[in-house]
Amino acid sequence: MVQFETVIGLEVHAQLKTNTKIFCGCSTQFGKEPNENVCEVCSGMPGVLPVLNEKVMEYAAKMGLATNCTINQKSIFARKNYFYPDLPKGYQISQFELPICEHGHLDISYEDKSGVLCKKRIGVTRIHMEEDAGKNIHSVAENASFVDLNRTGVPLIEIVSEPDMRNAEEAVAYLKSLRSILLYLDICDGNLEEGSFRCDVNISVRPFGQEEFGTRAELKNINSFRNVHKAIHYEVARQIDLIEDGEKIIQETRLYDADKGTTHSMRGKADAHDYRYFPDPDLVPLVIADEWLAEWQAAQPELPAERKVRFEEDFKISEDDAELLTAEKDIADYYEAVLDSYNEPKKVVNWIKGDFMREQNQSEVGLSECKFKPEMMAKLVEMVDKDVISNKIGKDIFNEIFTEGLDPAKFVKDKGLEQNSDSSSLEAAVDKVLADNPKEVEAYKGGKKKLVSFFMGQVMKETKGQANPGIVSKMIQQKLS
Repeated sequence: MVQFETVIGLEVHAQLKTNTKIFCGCSTQFGKEPNENVCEVCSGMPGVLPVLNEKVMEYAAKMGLATNCTINQKSIFARKNYFYPDLPKGYQISQFELPICEHGHLDISYEDKSGVLCKKRIGVTRIHMEEDAGKNIHSVAENASFVDLNRTGVPLIEIVSEPDMRNAEEAVAYLKSLRSILLYLDICDGNLEEGSFRCDVNISVRPFGQEEFGTRAELKNINSFRNVHKAIHYEVARQIDLIEDGEKIIQETRLYDADKGTTHSMRGKADAHDYRYFPDPDLVPLVIADEWLAEWQAAQPELPAERKVRFEEDFKISEDDAELLTAEKDIADYYEAVLDSYNEPKKVVNWIKGDFMREQNQSEVGLSECKFKPEMMAKLVEMVDKDVISNKIGKDIFNEIFTEGLDPAKFVKDKGLEQNSDSSSLEAAVDKVLADNPKEVEAYKGGKKKLVSFFMGQVMKETKGQANPGIVSKMIQQKLS
């Protein structure tokens, strides 16, 4: 049986965090009433000229620097011609032959299906600037379609990868890495649901060993990393089934249906020549001065890959933990802020990646609005570490103090939850547990040493989780020896 290889390339559109649109002064604010953020320029009225927003150029170049691209200090805007209701000019201003960034790469790491850590370098073909299109709104009740031009002219960068990915895991890892860089640069909010970070997935399959690419399909309408993973798996299986049945793959654009987990045909996939690109006569070639480029390079922040290495070296934490913490800038910032108050990196990371991230993921607010401040997290870790409270008590109270933003020290004192290290009271609890469980005591003495965990649990239950586990463990073993 023929074995097939998957070939994946991604086109990522990132909406830039500018206050105004790319070629006019209209606001880019999301959620306004339809056609509120519109003027003569972005609505395509005749007799008006576009003027480039300089921030767009700066942000595009910074992303290029972060992905190891060559920055073209002379680039050209082009008109991409096609007809669609949400494109008022009948063309989109983009870049084609001379984009602002080219020939970059991004190093990714991910776990394969068997849990093995894999690393790979993905080529970045180009990054170019362009304006977004509007949005079609279809009303079944009114049996009509409407066009909202608020999004028209919102600045985008399109990041085009080489077809270097071979499975869904690599594609998702690449997307997560790109999004992380955009957030660290603070040039895109990375919101998939609102469409400010979206991707088109180009997929083809070919027999292993064949150099020629197969016919590709482009997948659109994918608004989460999980759906990217699912869509790739479905589309690969669909294409292989067609080939094995003797049918041909059609080059087309397909939409992903998240409810059904399937893709369906939207339209035939166009090639570059179908868009009849030509230089935009209303915009002069863009020339980036040496001093601008040097200034942007100097202003680059510490990026995820660099921060990951620093966390491993300075805090002596594992590569996996460093990867997890630095993937989201807010989490990495929070972690370092906790360490400013209690410098125990390994103990803090266990709380961050466990209880903290679980509660944060379940909450409906961003980390910037989190009530549980870093100094509170630091105090909780310190109290557990110094046996003021048990680890169990810390975990039991975490949801409440996290949600309400409560001071752990005051909460523990008010509730009387301090850990019990009094030998006489603990000995009484241990004696009671051993007396109540004679069969388990005999089994322990007969060689079942793992029963010490059972006795520990019973003592914790007896003391409502407040017993000092270190003292209790030694006491149990002494009494049973």
